[in-house]
Amino acid sequence: MEVINRIFASRHCSFFLLLLLLASAMSLAVAKTHHHDFIVQATKVKRLCKTHNSITVNGMFPGPTLEVKNGDTVVVKVVNKARYNVTIHWHGIRQMRTGWADGPEYVTQCPIRPGRSYTYRFTIEGQEGTLWWHAHSSWLRATVYGALIIHPREGSSYPFSKPNRETPILLGEWWDTNPIDVVREATRTGAAPNISDAYTINGQPGDLYNCSSKDTTIVPIDSGETNLLRVINAALNQPLFFTIANHKFTVVGADASYVKPFTTSVIMLGPGQTTDVLISGDQLPGRYYMAARAYQSAQNAPFDNTTTTAILEYKSVLCPAKCTKKPFMPPLPAYNDTATVTAFSRSFRSPRKVDVPTDIDENLFFTIGLGLNNCPKNFRARRCQGPNGTRFTASMNNVSFVFPSKASLLQAYKQKIPGVFTTDFPANPQVKFDYTGNVSRSLFQPLPGTKLYKLKYGSRVQVVLQDTSIVTPENHPIHLHGYDFYVIAEGFGNFNHKTDKSKFNLVDPPMRNTVAVPVNGWAVIRFVADNPGVWIMHCHLDVHITWGLAMAFLVEEGIGILQSVEPPPADLPIC
Repeated sequence: MEVINRIFASRHCSFFLLLLLLASAMSLAVAKTHHHDFIVQATKVKRLCKTHNSITVNGMFPGPTLEVKNGDTVVVKVVNKARYNVTIHWHGIRQMRTGWADGPEYVTQCPIRPGRSYTYRFTIEGQEGTLWWHAHSSWLRATVYGALIIHPREGSSYPFSKPNRETPILLGEWWDTNPIDVVREATRTGAAPNISDAYTINGQPGDLYNCSSKDTTIVPIDSGETNLLRVINAALNQPLFFTIANHKFTVVGADASYVKPFTTSVIMLGPGQTTDVLISGDQLPGRYYMAARAYQSAQNAPFDNTTTTAILEYKSVLCPAKCTKKPFMPPLPAYNDTATVTAFSRSFRSPRKVDVPTDIDENLFFTIGLGLNNCPKNFRARRCQGPNGTRFTASMNNVSFVFPSKASLLQAYKQKIPGVFTTDFPANPQVKFDYTGNVSRSLFQPLPGTKLYKLKYGSRVQVVLQDTSIVTPENHPIHLHGYDFYVIAEGFGNFNHKTDKSKFNLVDPPMRNTVAVPVNGWAVIRFVADNPGVWIMHCHLDVHITWGLAMAFLVEEGIGILQSVEPPPADLPIC
C-alpha cells in the first residue's frame, strides 16, 4: 500500500510540475516582442502663429504612443538624423539587469551622435499602467516624448471595470523658440532660463492662445460611458494642475502602479509623474474644457502663468452646427495652492497591504535645493547674471552633480575605467542646519563632483528627501531610475528622526517612481536594491538637473548571472 501511495504521489508531483511548465510556456508564448523604429529628426511644427524646426520622433509631436502588455519585450531602434546628440529614456521601466537600455546621457550610455543609431531592448516585468518615454539629453525632451502604455497580461484584467475608451493626455510645455538655445543661453549667463510661452495638451496649446483654436485637442465621450484618461506631465520645468469642467476624477493608478481608488475634482502632477483617472459621461451632452495650468511653489520666481485647454466633447453634440457656444470652463486652483496639492498627494494608498522594507540597512538623508556660485574671477559680468552677480546652481547634500564626458558611469563601473567617478557621495548632509529656515550664505555654494553612493545588492534602503530654503524652497519632483519605491510619509518643515516616524505608513503606502517633495518639507521613500547597475536620482525639473540637482546609486552585483548586469549591446554608443 505504501509503495502505491509513493507511486501516486510521484505521479501527482510530476503532473503538477508538468502543469507548471505548461503554464510557464503558455505565458511565454503569449508574451510578444514589439519592434519599433524611432527616427529623431527636425520637423516643421507650427504653434502660436510661428513655424519652428522642432526635433521630433518620426515627424510626430508628441511622438508615437507605444502600447504593450505586462511581460512583453520592447525593441526600439533609434536613428539620430537630428543635429544634436540624443538618448531616449523609458521613464519608469524597471530595466531589470538591462541598465544599458535606461537612456540617461553619460549615466548608462554615451549619446547617440548625429548620423548614428542605437537599439534599446528591454522586457516589461510586473508593471501595468501608464508610463512614458522621452529624450534624456539636454532639453530635447521639450518636444521628444510620447506615452508608453502597459496593459495587463493576456487573461488578466484591470482591478476596476473595463473602461469604454482610453485616452492618453500628455501635458507639455512649449517655447516659441528653440529650447536648446534657451538652456544654452542660461548656461552661458548663469541666470535662470527664459520661461515657456505655452502649455499643451497632446501637443496643442488650445483656445486661449493665439492661432491655436482650430487645432485644439478634442477628447470624445458618450453619455453613460466610463473612460480612462492616462494623464502624463511631460512639461519640462513645471508642476501642473489638471481638471475638467463639471466632471469628477476617480484616481485608479499612478506611475504604472494601481492605487486605492479615490475621488477628486483636480489632480496635480510634477514633471515625470503619471496619473490614471476614470471619468463618467454623466453630464448634459455638451462640450467641457479640460484645462491645465501651473502649480508654482517657488516664491518670486518667474513662471508661465498661461492655461492650456482641450475639449471633452459628448458624441451626441453635432459639431460644428451646435458648437458656436463656448465650452464650460472649470475653476482651477490658485497657482500657489499648496493645500490642494497636499490633500491630493496624501490621498494615495496602495490597493492592499504591501511588503514595505523594514530592518533598514541604509538610512540616508539627502537635502535637495538650489544654490548660487560666486562669479569666477576669469568670468565677465555678462556670464554671472544670477542674483547679485552670481551663477545659479543646485545640489543634493551640497554636492552639485557633474556628468562625465569620456565614458558613461555604467561603462566606467563595468569596464573599471578609472577617474570617471568616486563613491563618496555623503549619506547625510556634511553640515547640519535649519534646512527650511534662514540659511547661512556660506551654504549657498555647493561642491561640484561626480559622486556615487554604493549599495550592496539586496540592501533595504530608506531615503529622507529634505527640501531646503537655499535661494527659495520649492516642490521638487524627484525621480529614481531603475526602481519603484514606496512613499511612506511626507510633511513640512525639517524632518525629525524621532517624532516624524509616527507618520510612517508601513501598511499600504503608494508605489511611485517620481515623488513630489513638498515645498519647505520632506518625503521618505523605501526600496530594496535588487537591480544592479548605476541609477541616477534627480529632480525632474530639467532646469534643476542642468544645474546639478542629482546623484547616482551604484548598486553592486549580487551572486550569479541573475543578480548581475547583462553584457552591453554590441552597438552601445561610444563617447
